Amino acid sequence: MPVDLLLTTFPDRAEFKRALTALETLDAEYELLDPSSALSLVAAPALVMTREVRGRLEAAAPTVVFSGWIDYRASLVEMPNDPVPQEPSPDDCFRHAAVMFLGPCVADETKIRLIAHIEGDLGPVLPYLNAVIPQASYTPAAETLTYMDGYRMIALYRHRITIAKADDILDAWRTLEEIRQLAMQTWSDRNSISASFESRRKPPAFEIFKRLPRTNCGLCGEPTCLAFAVKVWAGEIPVSLCFPVFQEGGIFQRLREPLLEICAGMGIMKTSINPRK
Repeated sequence: MPVDLLLTTFPDRAEFKRALTALETLDAEYELLDPSSALSLVAAPALVMTREVRGRLEAAAPTVVFSGWIDYRASLVEMPNDPVPQEPSPDDCFRHAAVMFLGPCVADETKIRLIAHIEGDLGPVLPYLNAVIPQASYTPAAETLTYMDGYRMIALYRHRITIAKADDILDAWRTLEEIRQLAMQTWSDRNSISASFESRRKPPAFEIFKRLPRTNCGLCGEPTCLAFAVKVWAGEIPVSLCFPVFQEGGIFQRLREPLLEICAGMGIMKTSINPRK
């Protein structure tokens, strides 16, 4: 297959099967990345294809739901061969995950970003995870826990998870499964853990800066984007003062969702002031 390849995945296996049927009807070339049984609770298969095949597939199957598209890079790690996870019960806090959004990470385009919706409820588990994860940042009012896993930034909400700076789709799947296992084990051990509602260390302001346009336009009233990021991180000004990001139809509007996402993960909720016209 050519070097310039794209990867996509799906919210569930039903959408994957619809896409696969369409590809086989088109007699198009593709590569299948099927998660191992160890990842079966958090991953649906992924497909790799050329841009030309993507265009044909989307034209032939316009109703198929894709999670998103990213440049394909071969994974540097192997597919895990761990035992099949125990089938979850209806009362488990984290039963399954579905990748609803997949795209390049705006802070580092060599990495990927995803949003996964979960079947379950992490809300009651978050204070216990706050107690066991070093240097986590917990915001009780927003029911959000943010922490760094190496260079990956992870935000846990009641019913969804965001991961930024994952190496590739396999790295993202493995990270989701590790989060699932950690949440399940922490909840199982909750009687021996003192829940922590303390909001500790926030990730650095540089994480906000990396999701800004970095044009130093000054429309926010600050001399540089880094100065703006520091004040947003400190809670002194609302992130919505970044006019290029919050201008409807602007070229930087694509940064809005990841910017709001990182701020929400830090418990920075000031977004009510309208940007300058």
